[in-house]
Amino acid sequence: MLALGALIPIGYVVQAAFSMGWDQLSALVFRPKVAELLVNTVLLVAIGVPATVVLGVGGAWLVERTTLPGRGVFKVALAAPLAIPAFVASYGWASAIPSLSGLWAAVLVATLAYFPLVYLPALAAIRGLDPALEESARSLGMGSWAVFFRVVAPQLRLAVLGGALVVALHLLAEYGAFAFLRFDTFTTAIVVAYESMFAGPNAAALGLVLALLCLILLGAESAARGRAHYARVGGGAPHPAETLGLGRLTVPAFTAVAAVLAGALVVPLTSVVRWLMRTDATAVGDVGLAALQTLGLALAGAVCTIAVALPFAWLAVRYPGRVSRLLEGAAYLASSLPAIIVALSFVAVTLAFAPSLYQTAFTVVAAYVVIFLPRALVPLRAGLSQVPESLEEAARALAVPPAAARLRVTVPLLLPAIGAGAALVALGAANELTATLLLAPTGTSTVATSFWSAASALDYPTAAPYAVLLVLLSVPAVALMFAHAAGRTLR
Repeated sequence: MLALGALIPIGYVVQAAFSMGWDQLSALVFRPKVAELLVNTVLLVAIGVPATVVLGVGGAWLVERTTLPGRGVFKVALAAPLAIPAFVASYGWASAIPSLSGLWAAVLVATLAYFPLVYLPALAAIRGLDPALEESARSLGMGSWAVFFRVVAPQLRLAVLGGALVVALHLLAEYGAFAFLRFDTFTTAIVVAYESMFAGPNAAALGLVLALLCLILLGAESAARGRAHYARVGGGAPHPAETLGLGRLTVPAFTAVAAVLAGALVVPLTSVVRWLMRTDATAVGDVGLAALQTLGLALAGAVCTIAVALPFAWLAVRYPGRVSRLLEGAAYLASSLPAIIVALSFVAVTLAFAPSLYQTAFTVVAAYVVIFLPRALVPLRAGLSQVPESLEEAARALAVPPAAARLRVTVPLLLPAIGAGAALVALGAANELTATLLLAPTGTSTVATSFWSAASALDYPTAAPYAVLLVLLSVPAVALMFAHAAGRTLR
């Protein structure tokens, strides 16, 4: 039932596609404009995802396992870009360099905005590694690079694949960041089509192609993930892992990390502060009310999404097979669609079957669950995969009922993953734009919708206070996620 609920947007797109018929659908899909959008979207994912993996894994390794100067500060700073929504970062870059546009601008902004989604799980995984394995490899004559690629990298695979998949889905669904940079993807084209013709056939056809791209991504991630699970029983080596000296690479590594942080933090925040200094105090309006409404919707979305994601993660880890992968894939597939399609599907369903729910907080939260389900599912799945089932079996052998064994043994070990997943969802919900615009009750104005209303009208000074508030609202969630990642050790 949960999977069917998550598939409401897919059903909406498929129904719209079938209602057109093959002749109209093929005429809409097989045309030069769609080919251009396909090339743009594929290049964005093909370049952006590996770039975020390099920055995320490289940053985590440098701050955790090397003698990089200032690594304590860098460890926190590399997670900080997650507090700046991608469309706010794009607003900062576009207002600093108005000529910035096109594929490489989109790759630059998206990579700098999303690489912490790989950095945090990679950092948590590295901290959870048993250093005895690396010491054994070195005692057998392996060098540092061989130890990394043959011992460390395989153990990071699940965390990195999960982060990379989340980044790829974000790239497929992102609208605001690329609209600022005048870079056309399927999502920006769908939004334009919906704005011009509401739920017209053109937007539905584009959404169908976007859903197929998501299926390809899910298949690639599933094949790369395989059935391998890495769990550690016991405390491992009773000492921290060896710290590697960088030697002649110290200056290049320090410069690279500083350059990444300058692009991800300094440029967008400088632009926001510059526009904030020009803001008329009387134009700030109802910033406080917008903040309260944003917090309420984000917290409700986080709680409901975790409750829905837990059964999916449990089946994927404890009962792997075609059925569990199909259910998990349904969650990823639905969330890969642009938020505006999710919103319009809920508009259609509520108007058809439950008109009293149209434009209510319930509908907004339901849309958040569908949109942000992967954000909760990835950390929950990774957390469950590292909880040995033998612990539950030992509890049951002591006559503890199965439900009580899960509650007393598994749930405490899973709490950090639940906290990280809830923080990721709340962060996304606080920054969500298009679904909130369509589904929120009349009179509701969140920080994101207020920011977009001003920024899209090129009223940058009025948008600046909302941009600052979006960043401040995101800080606690990012701090929680960082605390989870930085404190990640298996006991």
